[in-house]
Amino acid sequence: METEAVESIPRTCLPQIGAPAPDFKANSTFGPIKLSDYRGKWVVLFSHPGDFTPVCTTEFIAFTQVYTSFVERNVQLIGLSIDSNPSHLAWVQNIYKNTGIEIPFPIIEDKDMKIAKLYGMISPAESSTSTVRAVFVIDDKQILRLILYYPLEIGRNIQEIIRIIDALQTVDKYKVLAPANWYPGMPVIVPPPKTYAELKERVKNIEGYNCTDWYLCYKKV
Repeated sequence: METEAVESIPRTCLPQIGAPAPDFKANSTFGPIKLSDYRGKWVVLFSHPGDFTPVCTTEFIAFTQVYTSFVERNVQLIGLSIDSNPSHLAWVQNIYKNTGIEIPFPIIEDKDMKIAKLYGMISPAESSTSTVRAVFVIDDKQILRLILYYPLEIGRNIQEIIRIIDALQTVDKYKVLAPANWYPGMPVIVPPPKTYAELKERVKNIEGYNCTDWYLCYKKV
C-alpha cells in the first residue's frame, strides 16, 4: 500500500541545468515582466510557499538587506508564489509598515501555477497547492545554471546564494573550477587534462600551480 501511494504521486518535469531557461510572461508587483527582458543580466528566480507567512517574510527581508550585493553582481532577483498580485502588494506593504523595509524586486503572481509547473516548483508530496522554496540561477545568456530546493519549513541561506553567483561568475570568467567551500579570494582548480598528451604536458609544466597530483592543481585568480 505504501508503494502504491508513492507511485500515485504525479511526476514533476524539471528544467535542465545547462539548457535555456524556459521563458515566461507574467504580471508582478512591478507590472508585466518577461524573463527574456533580463537577457544580459543574471537572474535569481525563487519561489515561496505563500504571502503573509513567517519564514517567507524573513527570507524577503534577508534578500532585501543584501540587495545591493546582487545589484553589484549584475543579478536581478524575481520572487514568485501562487498568490494574487493584490496579495503580494498587501504583503510588501505590510512588511514595510512593520519593519520599514521596502522590497526592491518584483514578485510574480502565478495563480494558475503555469510558471510553477513549468519550472517544477510544485512538489505534490510536500504540497499540491503551494510552491516549495525553489531557487533557479539563470546566467546572462538565459542558460539555467543551478537549481536548489528547500522544504517549506526551512528558510534559505541568502549568503550561500551569493556565494553560488560568485563561483559561477568566476568559473565563467577564468575557465576554472571552484572547489568545495570556495569563497572569492581562495584558490581555484585548474581543469584537469582530458588526454594523455595533456597529462604529460601538465606534469612538465606545473609552474604557477599548486598541485596535489596531475589531476588536482590549484591557482590564484
